[in-house]
Amino acid sequence: MREEPLLTVTPAPIATLPEFYAVAFHQAQLAAQHYGAVAAHVAQGAQAIISVFETLASRETARADAIAEACSQICGAPPDLKKLPTTFRDLVPAQEVSDIAQSGLSTPYAVWALAVRHRRRAFIYWTYVAALTRDSAVRAAAERLAREALSDGNALRRERRLAWQSEHKYATEDEQSDRDASAALLESLLRRDIIAWSQTLPPAEGRRLLHVGMPGFSSHDVILPEDFETPALGEIEQIKQRALRRAEQLSNVYLDEADRAKDQSSLDFAQELATQSIARLAGLRAAAASASEPA
Repeated sequence: MREEPLLTVTPAPIATLPEFYAVAFHQAQLAAQHYGAVAAHVAQGAQAIISVFETLASRETARADAIAEACSQICGAPPDLKKLPTTFRDLVPAQEVSDIAQSGLSTPYAVWALAVRHRRRAFIYWTYVAALTRDSAVRAAAERLAREALSDGNALRRERRLAWQSEHKYATEDEQSDRDASAALLESLLRRDIIAWSQTLPPAEGRRLLHVGMPGFSSHDVILPEDFETPALGEIEQIKQRALRRAEQLSNVYLDEADRAKDQSSLDFAQELATQSIARLAGLRAAAASASEPA
């Protein structure tokens, strides 16, 4: 588990394609600028690190160009940065890049690892956007960028492994079993929290929550224990927060499993679980926020 979340603030919903393309373009533009800026200031003699940053800057420049071209084709005009939301999120903060560049202990592996982290953050961000928007065109575009972030992450992981191949260690089978058991337990506990939460809501809202928190839900699937008691009013908020915490833990578990995958099949499976888990977390957070708003 990482020491801090990859994405600390839930993105605000994006309502229109022009806004979507403005956000996507500016994110890629800033990433290219930040990678390129540090490449020009890395100490002489660190050519291997400079080459990695230059490669990353080139990739982000190409991404920005592709986004601008798509925006012109679909919206009839290039991205308009005046349409950026006030809650715009920079997915490649300059300080993170600078910290790696200025460290005397940095290696190409560390730079590739940072780039992997940035693309994982992009994957989480666009999965949230897809889950929260009400516009089908924005949803499809966000899902496309989320898939692109996954593909990029795969390529960057390969570079990271090559940079530190001799020291790359896979988890033992016992450690893998422990993680699988932990994920299964968390899923079971989360399911119980979501069911308890749903019982405090009006029937229609409760069913919607179950659909969000338990994909493939059927009303016949929910069997309450004989000793089940509807949570007291003072317990509801505690249950909500516990469910959100467990849902976020599971998203991190599945993302970490993708990082440790030994083969393409395992990677694809872990990424699918991560995608579903992040969408679930976004839906649960939206449900919690909606419930807290005054009627």
